[in-house]
Amino acid sequence: MIQKTFSVTTKEVNKEQIWKLMSNVNQWKNWDTSVEKSELKGNFETGSHFLFKPKGGPDINIKLIEVIPYAYFKDETVFPLAKMNGEHWYEETADGLKITITMTMRGVLSFLWNKIVMKGIVAQLESDILLQIKNAAKN
Repeated sequence: MIQKTFSVTTKEVNKEQIWKLMSNVNQWKNWDTSVEKSELKGNFETGSHFLFKPKGGPDINIKLIEVIPYAYFKDETVFPLAKMNGEHWYEETADGLKITITMTMRGVLSFLWNKIVMKGIVAQLESDILLQIKNAAKN
């Protein structure tokens, strides 16, 4: 298993603002320049899927494994002989909203899929969270 976590605490947004932004999967491409397409199949709830296409990359089917509104969601992407999970926590603290993302790769070929996919995602976690905060603050 390979796992990386990044957290930011901010007073610029609250959990309702960030949840509104993140649960509106179909609009991700409108604020994240690395996203070519994102399309939610159904509602933003446990068991739903969404199609995700990074710029220059293939279409990826992602499943929402667990969704706790305004607090947490976990998604899963399946690769040959590996699975990648993204966990997203939104926690109100005395210092502001703590946003944490943990990426985990498991499976026989986790080392390969980490190199091909997850390493790039992890490298962008800080800038992705800051972009999310900036765009959530507009609402």
